Amino acid sequence: MKTQKSFFEQNGGTYTLVGDVLLPDLSIGEADQRPIGKYGRMRKRYLKEQHPLVFSELLLSGKLYPHLLEIDAACEGRLELLARQMAKCEGVTEALKAADQMAWVARMNSIRSRAEEIVLSELVFFEEAEYADT
Repeated sequence: MKTQKSFFEQNGGTYTLVGDVLLPDLSIGEADQRPIGKYGRMRKRYLKEQHPLVFSELLLSGKLYPHLLEIDAACEGRLELLARQMAKCEGVTEALKAADQMAWVARMNSIRSRAEEIVLSELVFFEEAEYADT
């Protein structure tokens, strides 16, 4: 009896028998072995828990890893920019750092915390419209 190949097999995919189940052999390409940072990992967990269908679609299409790297890089850049702008607006300068280091550290920690909340809401935990191109 001749069995019909699946779409996955027709496009070069292979399966591995694990117990009684055939699982597709999926892997990340060699070029994509950079580590995912804090914000990329947070985005992955968010998608997996809150949007499992989108997570699965991104994973199976091979777009998840690049998406996570992009989110992580965007978050790092945006956090740095926001913290610098907020420090400037609030008068947190090198002069303050030289005069009162503990006050400078306290104010910079507050600024970084607020900037991170903004970045998380804008880039990691955003909703709806982000899935239009997936």
